[in-house]
Amino acid sequence: MTAAHFDTVLARLPALHPKLIDLSLDRMQRLMDDLGHPERHLPPVIHVAGTNGKGSTVAFLRAMLEATGAAVHVYTSPHLVRFNERVRLGRAGGGILIDDAHFADVLERCEAVNAGQPISFFEITTAAAFLAFSEVPADYLLLEVGLGGRLDATNVVERPALSVITPVSMDHPEFLGTSVDKIAFEKAGILKRGVPAVFATQDEVALDVLVRQAERVGAPHRVGNQDFATREENGRLIFEDDRGLLDLPLPRLAGRHQQGNAGTAIAALRLLLPGIAPRAIEAGLLAASWPARLQRLTRGTVADLAPLEAEIWLDGGHNADGGRVLAAAMGEREDRNTRPLVLICGMLTTKDPKAFLDSFRDLTQELIAVPIGDAHAGRNAADIAAIALACGIPAATCGSVAEALGFLCARPWLVPPRILITGSLYLAGDVLKLNGTPPM
Repeated sequence: MTAAHFDTVLARLPALHPKLIDLSLDRMQRLMDDLGHPERHLPPVIHVAGTNGKGSTVAFLRAMLEATGAAVHVYTSPHLVRFNERVRLGRAGGGILIDDAHFADVLERCEAVNAGQPISFFEITTAAAFLAFSEVPADYLLLEVGLGGRLDATNVVERPALSVITPVSMDHPEFLGTSVDKIAFEKAGILKRGVPAVFATQDEVALDVLVRQAERVGAPHRVGNQDFATREENGRLIFEDDRGLLDLPLPRLAGRHQQGNAGTAIAALRLLLPGIAPRAIEAGLLAASWPARLQRLTRGTVADLAPLEAEIWLDGGHNADGGRVLAAAMGEREDRNTRPLVLICGMLTTKDPKAFLDSFRDLTQELIAVPIGDAHAGRNAADIAAIALACGIPAATCGSVAEALGFLCARPWLVPPRILITGSLYLAGDVLKLNGTPPM
C-alpha cells in the first residue's frame, strides 16, 4: 500500500461532516460502539488537557516512561509535516510512528463501519488511532486532547489511569468560551470520579474552576506550587513534593517554562508510579524532544538562507500565554542586549496577534510578517505588520519565510541576529518541511 493511497483515504474523510470542528461526543460514542469499543481495550491511559504545554508535558512523560523500559503509545495533534506524527506506537526501546499502510488500514476499517454517517475528520482519525492502539500491546497510552476536553473526541475513554491539566489560558474562544473560567470548565471535563489528577501551576481563576470540578466529580488531585514545585538552583532542576526532594539536570527542552512542564510530568509519574526511579526521571529530562517548541535550527535550508552566524529558533506559540513564555525565554538569553531579536511571524485569522505580540514590545528589534501556506486560514501579512506597529514593534512584510530570510541577509549586521520564527504550528510545519528537518 503506497503513501499515495494513504493520502487518498485522508482526503476523502472531511466529506463525512460539513464542519471541520463540531464538539460533541455523540458521533464518537456511536462509532466506538459500532467498532466494538476499542477505547475499552487500551493500555492505561494518561489523559492530558490544557491550553499550553500539553505536547511538551507528553514528551517528558514519554521519555521518562520509556526510560523505565515501558512501551508507550502516544496520540498528539496537530501534526507538523506528516499526519502520521499524531500516532506513535509503543514498543520496548522506543516507539515508532505508525506507517502509511497500517494507518490507511485502520482508517478504512473505521470508514467502512461508519458507513457514511456524519462524523468529523478529527473524530474518525481519533477512532482509527484507538483501533490501532487497541491492537498493538503497550504499557501506557499518552492521550492528548485535541480541543477543550469535555466534548473532545478523546474523552470517550471512560476511565483513564490519570488526568493531567497543563496551564489554562485564553485560546479558541470561538469554541471554548470567551473567559478563562469557561475554558477551564471545558478542560476540567476530562476529570473522572476516582481518577487521580495533576494540575500544573495555574492562573487563580482557572485553578478555582479545576479544583471545584475535581471535588464535584470526586477526582483526587495535586496542584502545582501547592502539592509539588520546581525551581532552578545552581544550574540544576529541583523538584519537591511531600515525598521529598529530587536534584535533577535541567531539561533538554529550552526555556524556563519547560521546567514547569517537566515538573508536571514528574508529579504525574510519582503519583501514578510511586516507585519510579529518579534515574528514569533524569534520563527522561535529558532525552525529551518536541519539535517546534523553542527548537533551534542549526543546519538545513533555513539555516543556509539566514544571515551568516544568525541564531535561528522555531516555535509554534500563537496565543497570549505562548507569547509571554516565548518572550521570557528570549529575554533570558545572556546576550539579549547585544544580539538583536527579529521575529518572523505568521498567524491564523482565529488568533489574536496583539495578545501574542504584546510581550515582545520592548524586546524585539523588528518583525517580518509572512503568510501561512497551503489551505489554512492564514491572516494577511499586512494585517500582522500593522498590529505589530500598533504594539510599538517596527514591522515589514515578505511573501514567505525564505523571502524574509533573504531580506535579512541583504543588510549588514554588526552582530548576527537572533531570529525567532513563530505564530503558528502550521507555519512551523512549513518551516520544518522547507528545512528538511524530520519533525520526530
